[in-house]
Amino acid sequence: MIVAKELSGRAKAMLRAVAAGRAQLTGGREPDLYVDGLPCCDQMVTHDLVRAGLLRARRAVGLDERADAELTDEGRAAIA
Repeated sequence: MIVAKELSGRAKAMLRAVAAGRAQLTGGREPDLYVDGLPCCDQMVTHDLVRAGLLRARRAVGLDERADAELTDEGRAAIA
């Protein structure tokens, strides 16, 4: 599991994009992150952030769908 102090600059930037309302997640066990409508370049970090409970989709998402992403309380604390 990722600990906030171990997050890379890229991971923190991804969380800041989610906090700014610029990101969406796809459905599935390993969701993909889209920022400003474009696929994020580091899907492994996306998967780690989701597994660590730092971000999630705002609603249930099907495999071929996207939903706005949101930070959890832990995600907000990681970029505070």
